[in-house]
Amino acid sequence: MKYIAVSLYRKMIEHALIEGMKPEYFDNLPTPYNKIQEIKAVPADHFFELHETLDRVLSPGFAVRLGQQMKIADYGVLGLSWRTCSKAREIFERSERYFKLLSNTYVFKVEEHHDISRIYLNREAYRRGVELSNEATFSATVVVLKSMTETNISPVSISFKHAPPSDMKSHLLAFNCPIQFKQSQNFIAYRTVDIDISTAKADASINKFLVERVEEETKGMEVSPNKIVADVKKLIEDALPSGIPSIVQVSEHIGMSSRTLTRRLSDCGITFREIIKSTQEEISKDLLFHSSRSVSEIAFLTGFSEQSAFNRAFKRWTSKTPVEFRKIN
Repeated sequence: MKYIAVSLYRKMIEHALIEGMKPEYFDNLPTPYNKIQEIKAVPADHFFELHETLDRVLSPGFAVRLGQQMKIADYGVLGLSWRTCSKAREIFERSERYFKLLSNTYVFKVEEHHDISRIYLNREAYRRGVELSNEATFSATVVVLKSMTETNISPVSISFKHAPPSDMKSHLLAFNCPIQFKQSQNFIAYRTVDIDISTAKADASINKFLVERVEEETKGMEVSPNKIVADVKKLIEDALPSGIPSIVQVSEHIGMSSRTLTRRLSDCGITFREIIKSTQEEISKDLLFHSSRSVSEIAFLTGFSEQSAFNRAFKRWTSKTPVEFRKIN
């Protein structure tokens, strides 16, 4: 069955209320608003049907206006993973990998075309609601990128496979770029240099490390081995939601060559790979014990592309499956 995360369904209803819909309308839906606290996902057709209704009742462009109101927190685990991105482009890469946590109807693909990068949204628009959901997704993309980079970057073009709406006002206001309809593919395009911008979070993180290094050099201090291990561990924690980082990536953030970092870790009696494994184990145990996140979500957050691989690794670490560990603890 195709599904959509209840957080997106809730957001659509809440924005419809802001635009003037009566609360009682949503309590008579196939998936009622007053029941969504009890579920994690809704059938995709219920979600798409509501998109169609609101587009008719609240005028064309509702989906685009909804996208403009999306916040990073509305995306749950996916949003958390965005907050640890170092560059804007990683947001798309994580979306390509993690959107299955929000829905199994999305298929993302990022491709570079010289100085332009296109983010394709591939899914069959078997009904109007899917087309409207695509519009909301691209509209939200514009907002998320601006929020993450704290810049005013905008797309250079938008392409939709479906026909244009009768009123384009909301679309033009949200996208501020050429919009084409009845095209062969759905994509939003940015200048590659723009999606290579460092995120605001990354700038703060890198600045922290650089300031510490300058202070150490100024004072003639040798960086303590324990401090280096702690720095590496923190960077790995931040990177895991997008997959296991390489030692080259981590060493660049710390401000030393990968060869030097390997040697410094060796002096501490530990390897880069051992830090990754211990960090994955520590985070996964903490999430299993202190959160209600599903095993699949925890697998993604700790750098695994498949839950089965996470299950095998966790059993090696603890001699128990994640489910067994959660029950015992």
